[in-house]
Amino acid sequence: MRPFHLFPIVVLAGVLMGLVVQATVAQTSSTHVHTSKSARLKSPKLSLKPQPIGTFGDWTAATRVEAGQPECYAFTRPISSEPALPDRGDVFFTIAESAKLRDSVALTAGFVYPTGAEVAVNVGKDKFDFYSSGRSAFARDGAALIAAFGKGDDATVISPARKGTSVTDHFSLKGFSAAMKAVLAECPSK
Repeated sequence: MRPFHLFPIVVLAGVLMGLVVQATVAQTSSTHVHTSKSARLKSPKLSLKPQPIGTFGDWTAATRVEAGQPECYAFTRPISSEPALPDRGDVFFTIAESAKLRDSVALTAGFVYPTGAEVAVNVGKDKFDFYSSGRSAFARDGAALIAAFGKGDDATVISPARKGTSVTDHFSLKGFSAAMKAVLAECPSK
């Protein structure tokens, strides 16, 4: 899969991370935020601002409407990163589902990957390869990674960073299955 097919994931990344803050604030007494599907789908033909579906453990689900079609996302930030890199930007996993794009998994690194960098994602004993482009890396087999995420407790990502160093990010998978269930309910396969 070419990186430009996943461009919507990368573009929405910053907006989606802002949604994490909004969803957290909205959760004063609830562990789940949910807006009705009909309210979200009545959005204008192009909605740059994602609407929260809900927060599920360490994962957040959101949707937006583009050209009358819903696009849905589940995303999370790392629970730890080693070593700390100065000036590192936001880091997160994003999984996208839409009528045109299924099981797309992207990792935003918070820095520009070296040219041709390969990224390793470990879930339990399983290893998944990602290829990089700019500040993002993309799963070669999104469906297999999503299945592993559904069975795992955490994921470890080892990324090549600057000047021959590497960085290790740890992601919690708590709430992943519930977030994906909500995403797939909003953006079912055709």
